[in-house]
Amino acid sequence: MTKLSVNINKIATIRNARGGYTPSVVEAAINCQRFGADGITIHPRQDERHITNNDVFDIKPIINAEYNIEGYPSEEFIKMVIAVKPEQVTLVPDGPDVITSCAGWDTIKFQDYLKEIISVFKKNGIRTSIFVDPRIDMIEGAKKCGTDRIELYTEEYATQYIIDKKKAISPYIEAAHKATELGLGINAGHDLSLENLEYFSKEIPDLAEVSIGHALISDALYLGLENTIQMYKRLL
Repeated sequence: MTKLSVNINKIATIRNARGGYTPSVVEAAINCQRFGADGITIHPRQDERHITNNDVFDIKPIINAEYNIEGYPSEEFIKMVIAVKPEQVTLVPDGPDVITSCAGWDTIKFQDYLKEIISVFKKNGIRTSIFVDPRIDMIEGAKKCGTDRIELYTEEYATQYIIDKKKAISPYIEAAHKATELGLGINAGHDLSLENLEYFSKEIPDLAEVSIGHALISDALYLGLENTIQMYKRLL
């Protein structure tokens, strides 16, 4: 079954809006795992507008599933990830001024750059994944970078799903087949929701993991965190 990693950035956003320690991201991570999440994802940014550097270290000891840290590979980020040693690091191309991830890596243009960074993480025993658009050339480029997995950027799928779901999923199926052919693991994330997740997971072969934050935490406001996680799990 495809694993569900819950991104808890939005919990930190609520906490930071007022300051202090409520709601607790550590407690959120504990409960997400207790309610069935297969992993916890965080995306620390340089301005610490949601997850802080302290959060990254505070969460590590309570992880009993999988810890996935995603972010732009700045020098500070690389040092932090190596110090924490999560099970997986997911590299995204967006810098500090970007509100949320909005594109995958150009794995051809940045191939040497990514190859060097990925080699550092792999030497430290950390599985690597890189954010990519569903394009064959980008998948092939990812393989040459030496990454263990790719994370398919699914915003376009989510946007087009309500218009024509077969057309929306088509490039992702092709990309997934190419990734499997090349021996790359497949993750996916961005705007996956209760509405569109089931179709995506059924159509994408060898989908190892989805990372979901905004939609899941938003649903939890109305449906409850435990119930929401179980609803997402059932779709997988």
